[in-house]
Amino acid sequence: MSETLAFLCLGAMGAPMAGHLAAAGHRVRVWNRSPGPAERWCVAHGGTPAATPAEAARGAAAVFACTGNDDALRAICLGEEGALGAMETGAIFVDHTTVSADVTRELCARAATRDVAFLDAPVSGGEEGAKRGALTVMVGGDGAAFERARPWIGHFAKTVKRLGPSGAGQLTKMVNQICIAGLLQGLSEGLHFAERAGLDPRAVVEVISQGAAGSWQMENRAATMIEDRFDFGFAVDWMVKDLGIALGEATRNGAALPVAALVSEFYAELQQRGGGRLDTSSLIQRLRADAAS
Repeated sequence: MSETLAFLCLGAMGAPMAGHLAAAGHRVRVWNRSPGPAERWCVAHGGTPAATPAEAARGAAAVFACTGNDDALRAICLGEEGALGAMETGAIFVDHTTVSADVTRELCARAATRDVAFLDAPVSGGEEGAKRGALTVMVGGDGAAFERARPWIGHFAKTVKRLGPSGAGQLTKMVNQICIAGLLQGLSEGLHFAERAGLDPRAVVEVISQGAAGSWQMENRAATMIEDRFDFGFAVDWMVKDLGIALGEATRNGAALPVAALVSEFYAELQQRGGGRLDTSSLIQRLRADAAS
């Protein structure tokens, strides 16, 4: 059934996600901090641009957002022109941003005062997954609200799962990033070792990818790492932010994350070298640079 939905922030992830909602037949109102992307999106998808988050949210059954960080999320949710203040009783706010569990719980509580549900629903799969409608979405929040929102989320996701109450989606995304960081560092070291040992790294990957060493990262990133090509994908800047969130949460809950902490430092080095916009698989550049020096 066609619904009126809103989507806030039309970046590399948000624009294609909103596009899938429109393609499914929903009436989509969009807002972006700079109006150009919203206007272009509406030309491409037939939606309606809004001047403020509140205007986009007014009358919508659900409001989706995919912005940058805690402060950006607060800004579009709260205040005179914020989305939460304009949402109707029973509506659902679905946040796809990777943020702290603290801000998620804060905004969930604020939404509840207006009888609005708030779901934290960070995603994995990157820009390509958003374009293909094949994201993995990790959700925290009220179970009934999740069941209502799941069909909408399903328009741009291959996997959608509720992990628990408010904050559980963000905590699960932290686990996801912790695992990816370790995998990419291990893959970087393995490929670097193969190169230094005089092996053909492509042949090595062809063999070991069929065994226990195989992973999504090996399948999708090994070839470009060998080619020293990183002008795509999930940026180092974003991973530094995400690992910082995870390490902060670990400090509070007592989890030991020695590898994640070390890899976070490696990514910070890449940022300092000007590689903040490179794909996270660029970790191997550190090893090559150190070996050449």
